[in-house]
Amino acid sequence: MTDREHLHRQGFLLLRQAVPADWLEHLRAVFDAGVKPSDQWPVPRGADWHHSQLDADAQVQAVCRLPALLAVVGELIGERFFLAQVEGRAPLAGGGQQKLHRDLSAQRPGDTVGAMVYLDDYSPANGATRIVPGSHRPAPEEAPFDFADESGAVQLSGSAGDILVFDVDLVHAGSLNVSGANRRSLLINYFAEPLYPSHLETAALRGITMDASERFEPGDFGFFGV
Repeated sequence: MTDREHLHRQGFLLLRQAVPADWLEHLRAVFDAGVKPSDQWPVPRGADWHHSQLDADAQVQAVCRLPALLAVVGELIGERFFLAQVEGRAPLAGGGQQKLHRDLSAQRPGDTVGAMVYLDDYSPANGATRIVPGSHRPAPEEAPFDFADESGAVQLSGSAGDILVFDVDLVHAGSLNVSGANRRSLLINYFAEPLYPSHLETAALRGITMDASERFEPGDFGFFGV
């Protein structure tokens, strides 16, 4: 199986140490400075998470444009796409537990890709993400996914600077931050170009301040392992 086939079959890729190490201190500082209480967002956010508005920062934007990241995003989306959103999230001590779920494509399978950039080391102790590999494209004869069934879930672990890139139809969830240690991350969304009008309609409600007019072409950044 080629790396490309593996990516499409599994629905995700974990890019280890993709963010330059000397960027991390600045990114953490930007995250901390941008944290806003739930009631200061256009739509209130979950009270057991820190949410950070940081999409105007130049280095955050540079992370969103790392060639290795865009290469995987382009491979998954398969058509012209744009950077729609980036914000910071971190589960508070005793918070962060989510039920398994899908974020769901908008118009066709694969038209939306998420990326989670870890700014701190992550493990089951501080609420690392759970995923169900291969759950993004169920076969027609499969029974509907039971989101209460955790038997197929894998909890990730790794180091600051890793990036999880995933098809938003992949079943996933945040986890309980048992230790209370920092687990700051950037959550990025990329959309296929046809989703731009609907993106503009909801951007203000999502607290987006950045310009999303730049376009990227699949294949412009190569692809890992090929």
